[in-house]
Amino acid sequence: MSKRYKRNINSLVPFVKLTPFLALRERLREGYGLDNFKADVMSGLVVAIVAIPLGMALAIASGVPPQYGLYTVIIGGGIVALLGGSRFQVTGPTAAFVVILAPIAHKFGLGGLLVAGLMAGIMLLGMGLVRMGRLIQFIPYPVTTGFTTGIAVVILTLQLKDFFGLQVAEMPERFIEKVLALFRARGSASFIEFAIGAGTLFILIFWRKINKKIPAPLVALTIASVVTAVINNLFSSLHIATIGSRFTYNLRGVIGHGIPQALPHLDWPWRYFAPGEQIFKLTLESFESLLASAFAIAMLGAIESLLSAVVADGMAQTKHDPDAELVALGMGNILCPFFGGIAATGAIARTATNIRYGASSPLSSVLHAFFTLVIVLLFAPYVSYLPMAGLAALLMLVAYNMSEMHHFFHILRVAPKSDVVVLLLCFFLTVVFDMVIGVTVGVVLASLLFMRRMASISSVQAYTGSSHPHLVDSLPKEILLYGIAGPLFFGAAENAAEALDDITDGIKAVIFSLEDVPAMDVTGMVALESAINKLTTQNRYVYLVGVQPQPQKLFDRGDLFQKNKRVFICKDVAEGIRRAKETLAST
Repeated sequence: MSKRYKRNINSLVPFVKLTPFLALRERLREGYGLDNFKADVMSGLVVAIVAIPLGMALAIASGVPPQYGLYTVIIGGGIVALLGGSRFQVTGPTAAFVVILAPIAHKFGLGGLLVAGLMAGIMLLGMGLVRMGRLIQFIPYPVTTGFTTGIAVVILTLQLKDFFGLQVAEMPERFIEKVLALFRARGSASFIEFAIGAGTLFILIFWRKINKKIPAPLVALTIASVVTAVINNLFSSLHIATIGSRFTYNLRGVIGHGIPQALPHLDWPWRYFAPGEQIFKLTLESFESLLASAFAIAMLGAIESLLSAVVADGMAQTKHDPDAELVALGMGNILCPFFGGIAATGAIARTATNIRYGASSPLSSVLHAFFTLVIVLLFAPYVSYLPMAGLAALLMLVAYNMSEMHHFFHILRVAPKSDVVVLLLCFFLTVVFDMVIGVTVGVVLASLLFMRRMASISSVQAYTGSSHPHLVDSLPKEILLYGIAGPLFFGAAENAAEALDDITDGIKAVIFSLEDVPAMDVTGMVALESAINKLTTQNRYVYLVGVQPQPQKLFDRGDLFQKNKRVFICKDVAEGIRRAKETLAST
């Protein structure tokens, strides 16, 4: 995009921000050589090895065949890295999305899931264009911790089925019903499936203490696959579920097991369907049904991606552009569904792995997508040997790592009661109902509590005589000085207005000191105007002194102070008192 074109767009629509390829351009501007490329190749390969089993496991947990998770890694991972504003961000399917995507897939199938991802991508693109990146970061910490821990509990619970080899005909939609279904199926548990899952989990946990260079998932799942293949071939009485035994695909009329050894193909998102599903019908009714879920995907994607970018900045001493990252994430989620990719966002663990293995630029994330594609084309038949219990163990570890249990219990110990209520409510609603309800209620409750706190820190105090620190001489009895301190938002504005009810009949002039009011919203201004109108109607004079820049802009846009001849704006308290005395002396 030319500078002239970009400048013209930004001048026509000043709130729109267009910064494509931002992180890549900045890195290339610093200088990029062969050594940097080699570092990106190595880190990209390692991240691809980590992303492949995770992509498949997360797709399965979301209710769709495993190859669609890989298509998300390939398409979403490459596009967001190229266009984004974070130098080392790795994008793909994440565990946080499972609790949103699984119900959509259960109700609408693969086609509905892809359409919801497309809708979320459009929302994310809009958020980035209107520069909402920094606003997303203001979502309260108890809210994000509450729903993140809740998501982790749900994911961990869902993996118990494959981890223990439980036979559940159809998993219910509600969490409590899922727990009951798992409990009722406890008699069908398979010791050999549990052994594979427990062994995989053991290697995943302890391998890093032995060797940090080779990714633990590669070692753990390779060993689990070999053991599974040996047992399934040598012992006919034993059967361990694998990707090959659980999933089939239809490639140009040929039925295969596992994942197809082919490129992702281009099609309309609503035309995709998994084996046994009907084609999703895109109607106004289905669009409206998916709208709330798409918004939840967009919000969670924005939160997790920007959080991952912040973590990357801390590890690599870089600085990301949140708006550029949201634009790139939106583009990635818009294009992903056309190739069968589900919703994608920044993945903290993969991003950290990318940095630890020496990534030099966004090209490392692009290469991780490329290597994933190459591995799918070359080694897809071997993927069918991966045991479901091993993938369940991998997701259980991911769920534990994302749960942030230490942060959860830290908030319970040290936070104010109001924050604890928000935390527990978000956690409970996310687990029992879904993340959409949990986040919505949590944000609304946190906002109400914030308003209450803002009202409590704003104060109004009446000064008489020489009690004000700026007064040298005593105030005349007919002049009353009010000092307002703190932001004058709608919670605090009502408190300020109520303080005026105690003005005695002998007061002829009221001075409002706004020196300590840094900000004011429209409700605060309306409350102040109402109080001023009440005073001037009583034939009193009003003086506003020490008005700060932001409230002054609001006053300038209104016409109250231009039309009302009894209202004056003064530089400071001394000038306000002097003019009040002069006015009263002349009347």
